[in-house]
Amino acid sequence: MTGAVNAALRIRSLRVKRGAATVLHGLDLDLAPGGVVGLLGPSGSGKTTLMRAIVGVQVVESGTVTVLGEPAGSPGLRHRIGYVTQNASVYDDLTTRQNLAYFARVLGAPRSDVERVIEQTDLGSHADVLVRSLSGGQESRVSLAAALLGSPELLVLDEPTVGLDPVLRVQLWSLFRGLSESGVTLLVSSHVMDEATRCDRLLLMRDGRLLADDTPTGLLAATGASDAEEAFLRVIERGDVAAATTATPTTATDAPHRTDEGAGPRHPHHRLDRRPERADSERADSERGA
Repeated sequence: MTGAVNAALRIRSLRVKRGAATVLHGLDLDLAPGGVVGLLGPSGSGKTTLMRAIVGVQVVESGTVTVLGEPAGSPGLRHRIGYVTQNASVYDDLTTRQNLAYFARVLGAPRSDVERVIEQTDLGSHADVLVRSLSGGQESRVSLAAALLGSPELLVLDEPTVGLDPVLRVQLWSLFRGLSESGVTLLVSSHVMDEATRCDRLLLMRDGRLLADDTPTGLLAATGASDAEEAFLRVIERGDVAAATTATPTTATDAPHRTDEGAGPRHPHHRLDRRPERADSERADSERGA
């Protein structure tokens, strides 16, 4: 078991309720620094709720979440964690470059980071285009680029490759691999089975519980399956058999849920208290920062 101080993530008895519905049922989880961890499961399994608890924006019923040695949501973690939500979390009245320049200044990241992340996410041809004019996949890449600013130690990515073409998905997974080899820890949710094989470790969730925690090779061996999709189905079937002998838990959807009405707008890092003013020509020049 990884010690709390040295672990990238340590979760103990995490329980989350939404109204009368239990979303997470006493989860325990440890992640060592470095590596790509895949979080998989059907819609409503609790993946997004778990990720929100990790980045400190989810109200929890009980349990503890320790991230990089500090309680989740601690101010000291704001510059150490990058978070990409399922829905793009950037400002559509700014260009790609203006969005990134704004987030870079908030984070205190070097100006060179803006061009670095534009290149990493293949946004060069869209750098000076208003976000509202981008496709859904391109807008998601802007959110990912913002999460990469400042070289975070932990990246929490909620389905970052949804809507992307196969070539770009391969490029991003190569980027994820390179980041992990440099010591960054990545927790990536996905429903694409072939992406599971690109992870170092797989977590399979259903109904707010972890059904499996193994390497891709170990999961295939344990289930006797020939591919990842078959392995996941077998794990779920086994879980159904086990659940038949106990009371069926009450579950809730996996949709993002605001925990307080006074919270600021959603954005890649949940690091801001307010959004920038609407861009006009003078503001646009200022946001560009070059």
